[in-house]
Amino acid sequence: MVDLFKPYKIGELQIRNRFIRSATTSAWSDENGIIRYEMIPHYEQLAEGGVGLIIKGHLYIDPRGKAHAGMAGIHDDYVVPRLRELTDAVHRHGGAILAQINYGGYQASAGERIGPSDYRGKDWNARAMTTNEIWDVIDKFGDGAERAISAGFDGVQIHAAHGYLISEYLSKHANTRTDEWGGDLKNRMRLLKEVYLDIRGRLGADTVISMKINCDDFSRDGFAVDEAAQVSHAMAAQGIDMIEVSGGGIGQEDKYRERARHTDPSLSEPSFAGHCEKIRATTKPKSLALVNGFRTKAAMQAVVDDGVADLISMSRPFINEPGLVKRLKEGQGVVNCIRCDACEADSVFSKEMLRCRIA
Repeated sequence: MVDLFKPYKIGELQIRNRFIRSATTSAWSDENGIIRYEMIPHYEQLAEGGVGLIIKGHLYIDPRGKAHAGMAGIHDDYVVPRLRELTDAVHRHGGAILAQINYGGYQASAGERIGPSDYRGKDWNARAMTTNEIWDVIDKFGDGAERAISAGFDGVQIHAAHGYLISEYLSKHANTRTDEWGGDLKNRMRLLKEVYLDIRGRLGADTVISMKINCDDFSRDGFAVDEAAQVSHAMAAQGIDMIEVSGGGIGQEDKYRERARHTDPSLSEPSFAGHCEKIRATTKPKSLALVNGFRTKAAMQAVVDDGVADLISMSRPFINEPGLVKRLKEGQGVVNCIRCDACEADSVFSKEMLRCRIA
């Protein structure tokens, strides 16, 4: 049985256990992308509570790619001092922290909606990016990564999931380009690869670079697990240090979500364990994290013991219980979060600091 509470190494970064607080936006930054002071105690509580690795909620690399009101930025040097206060608070309590860097793409509702192709949403339109704009975004990802290190982060996570820009390029549903940035999977993953190579060239071999990727967009004709496994294999071979497996992208429909679950009852609790196992087979020995659906310590243990993933990543449970890791170590067997999703309701999202509404 793997001890979930012993130190674990991701690339050259040693973390104190196998628990990750998955990137969770607090939606509580000012109009310039500077995080508000109230966020710092929230992250400090997570570090005090024993989380091994915290991934900071997504940071926009360019105001044009800002996904929503209250989103924090990593687009300019003026955001660095407050972010440094946050990373210092985490490090004081023995935690490690990565910066998740992102560009909204079609979902840039607080910026300009652009993406791989012209695309029409329910009540909005997006336009296709020019080649020059693509290279500019790649450069801005690199700038954001460098800025993150200057702010004290231990590394970065490239957001390539959830229907944001890089996820859109991976999807043949969202990406209908016919040039070198679209078409076959090799071209559709080019943006992700170029972003990674630019960041690696700037940060060097020893700094952790992670990515978050969909195991499945859960759309009728988009990015699904076979392609996710191929992309993950290619990025592992390229040298990425950790892959976090999630799901849900452009064109998703709830009826497709069950196809990601594992058929083994002991592994069926986390939503994406079945698909994660297929990705795991292509990425060894690179570190793999799984997020979404964990409710019991038994399921967390089974996922690691069976080799489905190396790391347990959670979001909502930590909103409810910042001290969850210590509680699990002390014998608590079930997380308290009931996933009511009141924490992200329209009435409070970006209007109040992120918190559990029922705790």
